[in-house]
This record gives sequence, C-alpha cells and structure tokens, in this order.
Amino acid sequence: MLSRVADSLFWLGRYTERAENYSRFIDVNFNLSMDLPPGMAEQWQPLIAATGDEKRFLELYDGYSRENAIKFLAFDKENDNSILVSVTKARENARQIRESVSKEIWEVLNDLYHFMNNAVKRSAWKSLDPDQFKQIKYKLQLLQGIGYDTSPRTQGWYFNKLGQFLERADKTSRILDVKYHVLLPSVEEVGSPLDFLHWSALLKSVSGFNAYKKLYGKIEPSNIVEYLVLNVYFPRSIFYCLTEAEKCLHEISDAKRGYSNPAEKAIGTLRSELEYADINDVFKYGLHEYLDQLQRRINDISTAVYEQYFKIQPNFATQAQDQ
Repeated sequence: MLSRVADSLFWLGRYTERAENYSRFIDVNFNLSMDLPPGMAEQWQPLIAATGDEKRFLELYDGYSRENAIKFLAFDKENDNSILVSVTKARENARQIRESVSKEIWEVLNDLYHFMNNAVKRSAWKSLDPDQFKQIKYKLQLLQGIGYDTSPRTQGWYFNKLGQFLERADKTSRILDVKYHVLLPSVEEVGSPLDFLHWSALLKSVSGFNAYKKLYGKIEPSNIVEYLVLNVYFPRSIFYCLTEAEKCLHEISDAKRGYSNPAEKAIGTLRSELEYADINDVFKYGLHEYLDQLQRRINDISTAVYEQYFKIQPNFATQAQDQ
C-alpha cells in the first residue's frame, strides 16, 4: 500500500475518534453541570486541560465559561483539535483517498462536515441544548458502524483501526488523569456525593458506567482506574486499545510472532507491561506519573509508526528533487 494512502487512513481513524471523544466529553460535562448543587460553579477547565490545549485556550479566551469552553472544544477553527477541525481534516483525508473508502462512509462524513459548519453559522455554542453533541456522536458512531460492515479487511482497514485505537488510548489516559488530579483538589470532598457524581460522569464519558456497575457494583476510585487502564474486555480501556493496536500492526506487517519493526516492539513492550501490571503497583508508582508515562509512550509508538510506514525516505526525496 502507498504510504500516502496508509497515512490518510491512519489519520482518518484518529480524527474521527478524536471528534467522537470530544463530543461525548462535552455531552457528559453538560449534563453534569445540571446535576451540580446550587451555587456550585461549572467545571469546564478540567475538560480543557484533558485535551492538552489549555495554553491555546488561554490565548483565545478570557475565562472558562460554558460558552467559551464549548466553542473552543467543538466549533473553533483556531483550535487544531476541535470537533470542527477534526471532522474537516478527516473529510479531507477521506477525499484524498476516495477510492479507498466506501460511498456510504463518504456520505456520512460529508453530512457531518456540513452539519458542523451549519452549527458554526448559527453560533451553536450559545445554545443550552446538549442534543447537538449527541447528534455528532451518533453520526460518528454511524460512520464506525458503516465502516465495520463495508470495509474489506486489508492493510487499509488495519491502518485506520490503528489510528483509532491509539487515539482512544491517549484520550482515556488524559480524561482519567485530569479527573484524578484537577477536578477534586479538596481532600474533604473525597467520598462525598459530589465525588460520586464526578466519578460517575467520568465513566459515562467513556460509555462505561453500566458495564462498570455490573462488574464492580460500588463506585470506587481504585476500581475505576483499574477498569479504565487494565481491563481486558472493556473497549476503551488503555490495555484493550493497545492490544488491538498491536494486532493491527501485526496484520499490516504480516508478522506471525514477536516483532518485525520498532513500532511493533514499542507497542508489544508496553502492552506486556500492562498485561502483568497490578493496580496497587500503579498507585504506588503514582497515578499521575503512571498516566503521564503512558501518554509519552503512546506518542512514541505513534512516532515509530510514522517512521516505519509514512515518512518519505531520503533516497525517494532526493530522487524527487532531481526530477
């Protein structure tokens, strides 16, 4: 497969996953703000922090109001990671490789692109209606479902899924890290009804609340961390995402066992460490430090994928310049 096509499919997976994550985060935080006790300030700053774009937000806005946060996260063209920009980039990647995506995928993605631009025209961030983010989420989930049913399981499929799972692992680690260290800074609030609300919102933001309750019952921070980091079966746990991403890399390289390139080695090493990790060891190491290390290593895996499959090799670049 041409590296150009593989690169576009990889980023199509990442951008659509990023847009879906942002839409579900905003939707859950929107509903959480309605459940907060009277007089309790809405907490949009942690959500901004979770994206890693807080510095850019402060360059563009004066305060963490609901309107500012929603505009920045969803509709701002000046935010390179907003839903609008992610959908626009996903559509552009799909446009460049129209022969590699089904007609149905293109139609749904194109419809979402126009939906987002129409939302910008009507200043949708001023609306108090959270249903618009449910619509965005459902359109993106429809996109995933159509892709699952219409895409042949060739290298292109696995590059797309590789991007999706790496993005999902990164976002799960970020939203968990911010909840634990920013959202409830007061020790007195630990175990309070407000604490319960926030942990429940965290699980809902990854669509894991009902499944978690069936497995653990009570809302316990250590169990939630274990579920989101180490669980073998939950599709948004970091371990699950890395396991699936590793399978994608093996399918791409046709490696039957072990590793055949630095990207496979890096992800296999991290996956095996998580497989044998214990939640007590995670807390002993320090949850923030542990998650921060995970984020860096996931970024290193993405860099290794780029170096292995997408980077134009010097000899090709030189040849192009000589022509």
